[in-house]
Amino acid sequence: MTTCPALEAAEALGELIVEARLAACVQVLPRMTSIYWWEGEVQRESEYLLLIKTLPEKWDELRDFVAANHTYDVPEIISFASENVAELYDRWLAQELKVENGKWKVGI
Repeated sequence: MTTCPALEAAEALGELIVEARLAACVQVLPRMTSIYWWEGEVQRESEYLLLIKTLPEKWDELRDFVAANHTYDVPEIISFASENVAELYDRWLAQELKVENGKWKVGI
């Protein structure tokens, strides 16, 4: 997951991620308020949360891609390991990301 300061930035980053086949789906959640420390002061800003649906094999490339294409100097880039994933959904992810047995496969 990551956050963006504006809806347009969130949607643009989500589209780039999906087009690069680093995720099968990116959900942009409605605006929320984030309260955080930045440069020695407490900040309060509106942000949009992106939930990025991908596979573990894509993590390194996705992390680097988000870091390179994000508008923030220090973007939140967090991964949660999924213990359980429905078989049909897992197959769909693999098909859309062209991953088979941990390797890139062309033409699935």
